[in-house]
Amino acid sequence: KTKRDDSRDRSSLVLNPGPGEIAALATACCWTVSMMAFESAGKRIGSLNVNLVRVALGALFLSVFCYVRRGLWLPVDATLHNWIWLSLSGIAGLTLGDMCLMRAFVLVGSRISALVMAFVPVLSTLISWIFLGELLSLRDQSGMVLTVTGIMMVVAGRPKNNGIERNGYPLKGLLLALGGAVGQSVGLVFSKFGMGPYDAFAANHIRLLAALAGFAVIFLVTGRWRAVLTATRHRPGMGFTALGSFFGPFVGVSLSLYAVQHTQVGVAATIIALVPVLIIPPAVLVKKEIIGLRDVAGATIAVAGSVLLFL
Repeated sequence: KTKRDDSRDRSSLVLNPGPGEIAALATACCWTVSMMAFESAGKRIGSLNVNLVRVALGALFLSVFCYVRRGLWLPVDATLHNWIWLSLSGIAGLTLGDMCLMRAFVLVGSRISALVMAFVPVLSTLISWIFLGELLSLRDQSGMVLTVTGIMMVVAGRPKNNGIERNGYPLKGLLLALGGAVGQSVGLVFSKFGMGPYDAFAANHIRLLAALAGFAVIFLVTGRWRAVLTATRHRPGMGFTALGSFFGPFVGVSLSLYAVQHTQVGVAATIIALVPVLIIPPAVLVKKEIIGLRDVAGATIAVAGSVLLFL
């Protein structure tokens, strides 16, 4: 039983977020920064190269951080249970899931891919119920429905990307986007199961090391190492990748593990999924995008749903 479960025993209508909810919101903020940084990096050195380098840099940041904080360069104090399930989580979420999503961006565009990814909270809730036996309260379920609805409104209202302007979308692209959503959901659930009371940052270190090994095998088979070496010489691209790696694989993913460690997976996944809403202000201020009425309405609904999750 988590601290959140204890707080829910009190029927209060005041904001009473636990550490899990706060960590989930912090994750969404970090991922908003990393998403913008990786978008800029991907345009310069290619999204597949960014995927590999971001995981490598995230693992490096965690090595230094864990040495300063725990006195260990590597998570050698983890149990076999930790290593097995967290490694599976890293490969499912950070390697296979992200690769599916990146390919979906090419086939159906980032808007449709993000729309499919909005179902991550629902999938996470379903998988955590089957695998962990977690059940959400009626208030949590209502908050999740409102939040997902608002996110879908925001994403559906954004301009089409990648030049894809068609009435129908290839089934392969939609399935790859769904694969990305399933990978992220499975990654969260396996992380909670494999982590237990173990340190969240060290647990993320295991996930990143496993994901890095997965990418290394894929790049070795496909012969893309030369492209990676060329990409690392592009200073602006590497600068954006380093920024995104700090707020994404290092801080953001670690906070997401801390979030699922201290609250239900479905609740954490719903709050984390607010990234498309949180990215609206920087899109207006930095990219000078025009925000429509649907964006405002969707953001309002999503925030209202998130408030229910914080009660």
